[in-house]
This record gives sequence, C-alpha cells and structure tokens, in this order.
Amino acid sequence: MPPGGGGPMKDCEYSQISTHSSSPMESPHKKKKIAARRKWEVFPGRNKFFCNGRIMMARQTGVFYLTLILILVTSGLFFAFDCPYLAVKITPAIPVVGGILFFFVMGTLLRTSFSDPGVLPRATPDEAADLERQIDIANGTSSGGYRPPPRTKEVIINGQTVKLKYCFTCKIFRPPRASHCSLCDNCVERFDHHCPWVGNCVGKRNYRFFYMFILSLSFLTVFILAFVITHVILRSQQTGFLNALKDSPATVLEAVVCFFSVWSIVGLSGFHTYLISSNQTTNEDIKGSWSNKRGKENYNPYSYGNIFTNCCVALCGPISPSLIDRRGYIQPDTPQPAAPSNGIAAYGATQSQSDMAAATPLLQSEPSLTSDELHLPGKPGLGTPCASLTLGQPTPPSSLPNLTSEAALTDILPLKEEHVGHQFLTPEEAPSPPRMLAGSPLAHSRTMHVLGLASQDSLHEDSVRGLVKLSSV
Repeated sequence: MPPGGGGPMKDCEYSQISTHSSSPMESPHKKKKIAARRKWEVFPGRNKFFCNGRIMMARQTGVFYLTLILILVTSGLFFAFDCPYLAVKITPAIPVVGGILFFFVMGTLLRTSFSDPGVLPRATPDEAADLERQIDIANGTSSGGYRPPPRTKEVIINGQTVKLKYCFTCKIFRPPRASHCSLCDNCVERFDHHCPWVGNCVGKRNYRFFYMFILSLSFLTVFILAFVITHVILRSQQTGFLNALKDSPATVLEAVVCFFSVWSIVGLSGFHTYLISSNQTTNEDIKGSWSNKRGKENYNPYSYGNIFTNCCVALCGPISPSLIDRRGYIQPDTPQPAAPSNGIAAYGATQSQSDMAAATPLLQSEPSLTSDELHLPGKPGLGTPCASLTLGQPTPPSSLPNLTSEAALTDILPLKEEHVGHQFLTPEEAPSPPRMLAGSPLAHSRTMHVLGLASQDSLHEDSVRGLVKLSSV
C-alpha cells in the first residue's frame, strides 16, 4: 500500500445512497428541523398581514377599497379636466394646493389603515391560570366551584371609580378605556370604534392619523366642490350652462360625488373635534360613560380641563410602541428525537445484526485493505469500482456474489442431510469460506447461518474420518 493512505480503496465510491426509506443505518436520535416563524403568522385575531407583518389590517377590507377608488377617481378627474382650465383662468396655485391636500389625505389614510391600532396581547396559558387562581381567591371559591359573573375590578383614576372588565377571549382584565372589537377579535387600547372605511380599528396608536385623515378629506372635498362649481360658472358665462356641462362631463360627476359626500365627512370631522376637545372616545360617548345623566358626581377623569391641552395630548403626544411585536420570531420548541426506524423486522435480521449495523455505519472511512487479503480466484478484487448501494435491502459485498442464492450455497458447502451416499471430503479438500469484512453490516443473516453449519460439518467429517482409520487398524 503506498504511503499517504492511497490504495485500491481510494477509487471506491458509493453513489446515490437513498435516505428516504427506513433502515437500521439511520440514527435513532435524528432531530427534526423547525423553521423559525414570525408572530404574525400565528396571530389569534381576525386580521390580515402584508409585507411580512409590516402591514396590519382587518379582514373586511371591501369598504376600504371603495374609499380608495372614490378618492383616487374624484381627485384624478379634478386634476385632469378642471385644473388645466382653472390654472390658466384663475391661478396656478389651485393644482398645487389640491396636490398637497391629496397627498396628505392618502398618507393619513394609509397610515391609519396599515398600522396597529393598539392591540393588547392575549394572556399566555400560565398567565391565564395564575389569573384564574387570583379570581378564585378573591371570590372565595375553589377551582371546581361556582364562579360568580361578571368578573370586574375597580380602580380609582383622578377620584373617579373605573371598572375593569375581564375579557373571556383574551383572558385578561382590560385596562381603562380598552374594549374588545368583535370584528377583529382583539382587545384594543383606548378603543374608539371599528371603521370599515379605513379597514381597521381606530384606537390609541392610530387615532390621531384617523382624525387628520377625515379633517384633511373634508378640506379636499370642499376644495374640489368649490372649484368644480367655479369651473362650471366660468364656462357657462362663455358658452352657456348646458354647453358647459356638455363640454366637461367629468366635472358633473365630480360635483355629484363631492356634494353627497361632503355632509357626512364634514359632520364626522366636527364630531371627532368635539371628542378630542373633551378627551373622550366614540365608545365612551355612545355609552354615555361620563354623562351628567348618571349623576352629578359623574365626570370624565381623563380630561385635563382645558380644550387646548386635550387637543395637544391627542394630536401631539408620544405614540406608544406596539405591544404585540408582530414581526418578532416565535421561540421554537425543543427538538424531539425522531422515533427509531422499525426496518429490521422487514429484513428478517436478528438483534445481533441490528446492533452490528448500528455500530458500523456505511462510510468510506473504513480501514483500507489490499487486494491480497480479500482476493478470491476468478473474482474481481477491490480495485474495481463498487456498485451503487441503497439502504433499502442489505446487499452482500461485491467480492461474495455467489453467497446470496441457495443454489450457490449448496454447491460450495454440502448440507447435513446430504451426507448419506456421498464420500467424505478431507479437511484439505473442503473449501474454506471466504473471510468477511470485520464489522461490516452488509452480510446477510442466511449467509452467517450457512457458514455456521459448514464449520459444524467440517468437525463432524474429521471425527468420522478418525473413526474409520481406527477401525481399519
């Protein structure tokens, strides 16, 4: 064997070893790979996510697309058919102001629709169990006893008693001013309302953008309606009213859309201006939580007592970070070892062979053997390339191809039942079985069994031969 580990075994290669079928060669402790997933992929609420969790919306987004179409179509017709005429006849500042309002409206709309409104994370199983124990202790009941509804807690905010209600879906006591949205199935902090026109809930984190959206949309609608009417008046002075309508049919469509929209939009803007100035939410105003009708001592504990301060806090205060961390990674579970394969029974192998197969993997790093050690007459040596092996059925070594069939085994080694009528062979004439590779898992159980019978027959032949010689003497 030449130095450096080279030799006939260097050219021996195993190609296309199949690992899909179960086999004793497979390690029983193979671990399963679990791909890292983000939290938005398993979010329990009824929301839709886009751009890998960066965009969060409600599932019902049909009205939101209607809002986009109305704004884009109306503004597009205005810039295409009215602004060129108005820029020449009046001033070029009209399309500039209209463009600024349009981009501001679109920016605040998308910011409201695509952001987290202030969703509160649900309790983990451990947190929910701990909270259940606290409720049981507070109610004086055991874990299996009756739990009196409703579950509430009372806190005092600026001298006013506020009840905290328990959410049976999120398994938490909702903080003050929070409420559970039935459409999104989430508890939202400082919940105002669910707005289908923006396709999202309106809460603590996106209320200011919602207010800016409806306020700027009111200005844009009034702006377009005013200059559309101006355009029709200027044209009617030149060609008449009917001819002016025929010359610019898009102007008529814009006027109709803006006329029927401006009332609801302006009214909604005024209502939310009142809410901001008094530091209330739509939910609180509809329920009358701080109405004087409930009592003289009932007042809004969240108001700062000043309209200017309330507006500054709502519109200019800091935005709290999102609490759900929707783009964070989920901690993977501990990998469990895979179940050991049960392919040994299919091959009919014994337990000793399975232990040998597990202890001796099929690798190219086995000790190199020369062709003189394992050479049989008329058989190829180890210098020839090895055949393709798979892990499906155990295959004997290429140097013993005749040991796989019963006919070949009976030709080489006579069986015990065939001793009658045959001459006994001397130990020199009996063919010795070829040596197996030490520790190789490729020997078949039938081959090992027949070789064991052959060694017993040789001993029997020697004893009979000795008896014959003694009797002749």
